[in-house]
Amino acid sequence: MTRRLVVGRLLALDEAKSLETVHVRIAAAAASVAPRTVWRWLAIARESGRAEPARRLSFTVTDALWACLSDLGGNVKALHDWMREHPHEAPPSPASNTLPSLTTLYRAVQEEQRAGRVLEISRPAHARRDPDRYDRALAELALPGTVDETGRITLPLPSELTPAVAETGPAATRPSPFANGARLHVPGAHTVSTRQLGAVAEALVHTVAARGILCVYGDPGHGKTIALHQALRLLPRRVPTHVALVAVKPALPQLRAALLTAFGLPAAHLTNRTDAADRALLDALAPPGVLVIDDVQRVAAPELDYLRLLADAPTTHTSLVLCGAGAERTLARAPALASRVLTWQHVPRLDASQVPGVLRLFHPLWDTATEEDLLHTDQAHARGNFRTWAKITSHAYAARSRDPDTAVDHALLTWACSRLGPNP
Repeated sequence: MTRRLVVGRLLALDEAKSLETVHVRIAAAAASVAPRTVWRWLAIARESGRAEPARRLSFTVTDALWACLSDLGGNVKALHDWMREHPHEAPPSPASNTLPSLTTLYRAVQEEQRAGRVLEISRPAHARRDPDRYDRALAELALPGTVDETGRITLPLPSELTPAVAETGPAATRPSPFANGARLHVPGAHTVSTRQLGAVAEALVHTVAARGILCVYGDPGHGKTIALHQALRLLPRRVPTHVALVAVKPALPQLRAALLTAFGLPAAHLTNRTDAADRALLDALAPPGVLVIDDVQRVAAPELDYLRLLADAPTTHTSLVLCGAGAERTLARAPALASRVLTWQHVPRLDASQVPGVLRLFHPLWDTATEEDLLHTDQAHARGNFRTWAKITSHAYAARSRDPDTAVDHALLTWACSRLGPNP
């Protein structure tokens, strides 16, 4: 029972001249406090004429200060310095009509964050870089793999949207937005721009422009994640990319935490606060961008429907990319989300005609191999699976490292394939 209700009833009895000690004892038991506490409440109420004491004035962060804090990268100390330098623009503390202390400002910001208010920053201020300045420094260093023979930068520039992708050479070496990309099992290997990669890039660009949902699916080892990595690198730098790493069959709080982490939001504070977390995610999904969920086959149907609710919000302008082996079968169990997928992009295995050319671009080890040996190995073992070819390359490279005189021929390929196990 609240203090206001208890004191209000006692004041009414006191005004009627019928207040007794037994009334105070009963009210104290109902409010779970001592009788002396109720007597103190009653004395304060008699002096002030209020059932509750006036609340102490506290400092609150205004919208203008919150926007300034966002511009400062969430640095509360920097905001306090700004308030000291601009006393006429910063609101004073209501209690003392002076500039609030740094401790008071920290407490006010923490109360706003606990209430679900989110700073509109995706990363700390010290991590921001000027893309043009970075590209100029890259060209001046002229590191191997970053510029071509004429000194031109080989990384995609912000103004480039999606250049034509063909089987002409290794893809650009711009860092992947994924934290744990697919591994290449041999030193000196390159990511090859195949026409499968070009199809994924085209589908991604169209989906981002339409602010829709893309599903990239295919069998394991066909290069879905690699193709998605490269396609994301071809997007303009102004399009932010967020990658959610989901666990196996995550519950809704785990999925929500993965999405919050992908946007750089405080997952530990918001995961179990449904309303605040949902508001924070909707605010994060409002600007144009890309949210990628790899291995989406791990997510069950109820959690997929939560993604559908986020994507359906009228304020959402971030494109959703769902990728994984068997992703089409997973989405079939969530028909509401599947019906909203704009583009279904299948990543097939390598055609037999592609194998020799792609492998020679993938690693110089295959420059001396005959086309007949490569095609025979692909038909007998790899079957167009690029992950299997990466393993074969690793074993062949190791054998050549032990004995440089070893020829890359049918015998070496047969030995390398013998190490792939019963199910290559």
